[in-house]
Amino acid sequence: MESHAIAALREEYEASGLSEADAGHDPVWLFGTWFDQAVASGMHEPNAMALATATPGALPSVRIVLLKGFDAEGAVFYTNRESRKGDDLEGNPHAALVMLWHPLQRQVRIEGSVTRVSDSESDDYFSSRPRTSQLGAVASDQSRVVADRVALERAYDAAEVSYPDDVARPMWWGGYRVSIDSIEFWQGRSGRMHDRIRFRAVGGQWLRERLAP
Repeated sequence: MESHAIAALREEYEASGLSEADAGHDPVWLFGTWFDQAVASGMHEPNAMALATATPGALPSVRIVLLKGFDAEGAVFYTNRESRKGDDLEGNPHAALVMLWHPLQRQVRIEGSVTRVSDSESDDYFSSRPRTSQLGAVASDQSRVVADRVALERAYDAAEVSYPDDVARPMWWGGYRVSIDSIEFWQGRSGRMHDRIRFRAVGGQWLRERLAP
């Protein structure tokens, strides 16, 4: 595709708006409302989100992960803690998240510090996963170079042999929680005059602000 053709791609946003009255004063409630609507819309994987991390030297990296928990304490996802994202978060425990619900012309951005979830939370979630996903977590040395696809399949087969019954959660696998230091709700509007409502945690309270599009 030629660059001028890419530049010509555009869509008018005019599904609805987001007023201060609609946003309310509790971003956790608003997120829950928007998330339920995203699920009800039938879109594919409404819990998919981009996770941006950076090394201590500020080299950025971004990838898609799945939201597995959300409350006033933050947004939770699970991963191999020895992966690139895990290495980044151990050295620089801050992250940014973006969830795009394109059919609803909505986007949510979260920024905050990152902590590990408890072992018991990680155990509970791991035990709820399908056996195939559990074995994949055991077999994959995530983010490391491997010889070829055959090597991956052999590692999976070896994990299957090692765990004929219940699969134990690997010590290197678990959850992270991104605190809600800042959360922005974006609603597409016509003429690119989008609604952007941001909440920031200030002194134990939520400060609500409207941002220019």
